Order: sequence, then C-alpha cells, then structure tokens
Amino acid sequence: MNHNLQTATLAGGCFWCLEAVFDEIKGVHSVESGYAGGHVPNPTYRQVCNGDTGHAEVVQIRFDPNIVSYRDLLNVFFAIHDPTTLNRQGADVGTQYRSAIFYHDEEQKRTAEELIRELGAQKIWDDPIVTEVTQLDQFYMAENYHQEYFARNPYQPYCMAVMAPKVAKFRKHFLGMLKKEAA
Repeated sequence: MNHNLQTATLAGGCFWCLEAVFDEIKGVHSVESGYAGGHVPNPTYRQVCNGDTGHAEVVQIRFDPNIVSYRDLLNVFFAIHDPTTLNRQGADVGTQYRSAIFYHDEEQKRTAEELIRELGAQKIWDDPIVTEVTQLDQFYMAENYHQEYFARNPYQPYCMAVMAPKVAKFRKHFLGMLKKEAA
C-alpha cells in the first residue's frame, strides 16, 4: 500500500464524466464518485438530483503526488468542464452540477486559489470563473451503479454523446499524462 497518496475532491458537473477522465491519469490510484458540500447525511442520488440536499456530484481522487501533482489534476479539471457557468454543465442544471474544489488542507486551498487567479488573468473564458473553493466537510460515496459508469456502459447514449467526446478531448490534450495501456 502506498502511504504517500493524497486526496483531491472535485465537482464539475456529472461525476461520471470526471471519473472517466481522471481514471486515465498516470499516478491516479482510484477515483470514486460521490457527493460533497451538502447538509443531509448519507444522501441518495435521487435526493441529490432533486437539489434538496445542497450536495454537488463529486469525484474523490486518490493520487501519488510523486507522479502527478495536485496542480496538474486541477489543470485537467479546468480543461474538461466550464468553470464559468453557475450550477450548470451543458444540459445538466442545478446546484449538484456546480463547479467546486473541496480542499483537504491549506496547501490545496492556496494552490486552487492561485490557479483560479492565474486562469482568470489569462482570459481563457469570456466570463469569470465561478468555481467555489470550499473545505471538504464530508464525502459520501455514491451508489455502486455510479462507480466506473463510463467503463461499464460505453454504449449507453449519454456516454456516447457526452462522455466519449470529453474523454477523447482529454486524451488529445493531455497525452503525456495518460496511463500506459498494457500491450
């Protein structure tokens, strides 16, 4: 067991999309879909989708910082979702789809806030970044059928229409970060 692993918790729309991308990054040991940032203990997917719990759909990423840095993970995060839309990613609308970084310590908070300032100054997007930076209170694992959703359901229409292009874009722009496939 690698005891040097760190954890990142990110929200950027549908957790299926984030999980599919972060699963492919070198140095990432695990990605779990779940919920964070709400006020109801042990929420269900239905409760979160109704928007009553305050939770965001998140992924919790366990990674080796000797292989991939937290900042590198955040750079991927900002490249694969729109951080300028409040409570919305594409057709997914509601607070559960907000853009958020749930930091685990002060160093992660500083890194996130610094990167947001740098990206804002670069004027990559026409609108300002609205990604919230909040200390993680509690992570709740999503139901089993949400885990590894894209890997298990590649031909499901949402996966083909929304997730596959996002994963392809990531692979094209972050080739050097991909885990090497077994021959």
